[in-house]
Amino acid sequence: MQDVTAVFEAYETLRPKLPAMPAPGAGRQIGSLLDIAEGADAFVFDAFGVLNVGTTPIPGAAERLTALRDMGKAVRVLSNAASYDKPAALEKFRRLGIPLTEAELITSRDATLAAMDGRLWGVIAAPEDALHDLPGRWLRLDDSAGSLDRAEGVVFLSTVAWDETRQQRLAESLSARPRPVLIGNADLVAPRETGLTLEPGYYGHRLPGRPRVFGKPFAEVYALTRASLPGIAPERIVMCGDTLHTDILGAAATGWQTVLVTADGLFAGHATDRFENASGIVPDWRLPRI
Repeated sequence: MQDVTAVFEAYETLRPKLPAMPAPGAGRQIGSLLDIAEGADAFVFDAFGVLNVGTTPIPGAAERLTALRDMGKAVRVLSNAASYDKPAALEKFRRLGIPLTEAELITSRDATLAAMDGRLWGVIAAPEDALHDLPGRWLRLDDSAGSLDRAEGVVFLSTVAWDETRQQRLAESLSARPRPVLIGNADLVAPRETGLTLEPGYYGHRLPGRPRVFGKPFAEVYALTRASLPGIAPERIVMCGDTLHTDILGAAATGWQTVLVTADGLFAGHATDRFENASGIVPDWRLPRI
């Protein structure tokens, strides 16, 4: 699914499952976040398409975060990436030249793991993910029927080793014996150097039953972010993201200000007006890069 219009339409089919959009924003064009810094106490950034594209940092992103910190603004990165535990994610940003403190990084993985109860969970994860941070009882799902049969629930963290054959096997198993499913990343796609990759949300929304999906635009990750910003009113928080249906919709529904970043993410090379008008999801501001 490499076509932006196809991705947009796929998100639109999910609208009944997503938070409601309040009144559309003004969609004003700004030159940089410094233009609106006076009206905010905290800036929250998506990662893919805003700070980095795959393993490549976006020019100027690290410097902008430093400038905002120097102005006394709180900085948070709110990412739907669930493939890394917290130490690995922090190390990834360090390699990108964007060092973050542990408090500055909130991920959909945090919210997903908090929802795991005492049952035996079958986990879909990247092979290199040691899963040291998982609570309770779990087993790594492989291609054997035995692992799926044993699992009392499913946690979907990464698509690195996933394909349609595994997807069909999982769907058939869940149809035959329904169990809880936790989807650790609500994104349908993510921008990388080679194009858009399919993410857990793409597969998770197609599974039978009612999978529970974590990450933007759903409330749990916004609650975690708010808890890390005590004393800051929602209207003084600015979300900067590249996707209408995740970053902008979720933040607007939470009462935050919104900035759509357009140069490097989902809408790279495309005017966003027609997508905003078609969806009714309009940010407060737009800018190419932060």
